[in-house]
Amino acid sequence: MNPSDASVLPQDLSPSDRRAGRRTFLKYAGGIAAGMAPLVVAQAQGQASGGPARVDFPPDHAQSEAPEKMPEPSLPPSERIGYAVVGLGRLTVGRLLPALAKCKYSRLTALVSGDRAKAQKLAQQYGLSEQSIYDYRSFDRIADNPDVQVVYIVLPNSMHAEFTIRAARAGKHVLCEKPMANSVAECRQMIEACQQARKKLMIAYRSQYEPLARSLLKMARENRLGQLKEFISANSQNMGDPGQWRLKKALAGGGPLPDVGIYCINAARFLSGEEPVEVLGSVRNNPADPRFKEVEESVQFTLRFPSGFSATCSSGYNSHKSQFLRLQGTLGWAELDPGYAYEGNRLRYGLLENGREVIHEPSIAASDQFMLEIDHMSQCVRQDRQPHTPGEEGLQDQRIIEAIYASAQAGRVIRLDTPGNTRGPEPQQEP
Repeated sequence: MNPSDASVLPQDLSPSDRRAGRRTFLKYAGGIAAGMAPLVVAQAQGQASGGPARVDFPPDHAQSEAPEKMPEPSLPPSERIGYAVVGLGRLTVGRLLPALAKCKYSRLTALVSGDRAKAQKLAQQYGLSEQSIYDYRSFDRIADNPDVQVVYIVLPNSMHAEFTIRAARAGKHVLCEKPMANSVAECRQMIEACQQARKKLMIAYRSQYEPLARSLLKMARENRLGQLKEFISANSQNMGDPGQWRLKKALAGGGPLPDVGIYCINAARFLSGEEPVEVLGSVRNNPADPRFKEVEESVQFTLRFPSGFSATCSSGYNSHKSQFLRLQGTLGWAELDPGYAYEGNRLRYGLLENGREVIHEPSIAASDQFMLEIDHMSQCVRQDRQPHTPGEEGLQDQRIIEAIYASAQAGRVIRLDTPGNTRGPEPQQEP
């Protein structure tokens, strides 16, 4: 607000009163500014080297009132990490591009698509030039674009390996959607390509950055639920058009298991901090349904962990959307229902308190999961840190997926080797 604007004063004052009121207001505003200056400067000087300067304000309410949370500072647009998004499907248009527009450390600098007309519309919407549009053939020219530091791959699963390798060879870091690829062999090729190019590879496990999931992780780590005993989860949805790529095995690698069942696998590993040593899977096929001529209709599986902890999970393309998880321990339980949604997830937990069961539903501010994961990748690039969910995390889930399919085919338990560390440092959380 401009303090010299007459609109800040009541409109029914006389001209002399309005002049006097304006002088009083300016004097008051000037005094406030003078008093705040040391605080604002101190906040700006207190930032870590190379970080954005924070502007804050002194408290103006009594201690009995909750303090107003100010937004975290953002980098100037010219200093944010530039992203080329490869693939302009529903997820990109509906979630990723809007998230990039809200990011604090990241910005959209290029689009890659086989549909130039669509890319032109989106480039115009997000302020990109024609020169920032690439197709799949000309993708390698992105090496000459200094405004692109990270390539975000949002393509059918079978194309993840090819474009990760091409991006690494072009000298770009890679953020790749899950599942990482269609096979363990492809995952290893992707990791090797990025290592050889000395570029970072992160898999987009958005749920590991989501505030409610991280709150549940904190409960588990602090032993508030006691010794963890069981994880129960379902992630299913009813698919429509039989012609979509997710129902083509060559493109998707499988049906609901690699698409939505992977959330259950990853959450069990993430929340328990353990890796499964045994897998037992069961797959239901239904080739009579045109949707399931190439991929499974549903899958059920059990994972067993070294401590005795187990995960019982179900995933399907044949039932109404269900996205819940429940973690059970010796002292209590906790659940997210929904737990894997883009928004609207809800945390509840139950504990025995003073001799009676008390159900809690904490109020935790929601954040855009895609914005959080993208900005995490940008911070890793800026600070030269390993991402929290690197390629090794995607490789481990793919190993488990292949074991579930093998178990279902053989009709027996499949044993798994224990991998090394699959995760990088914890994501930095805003206060």
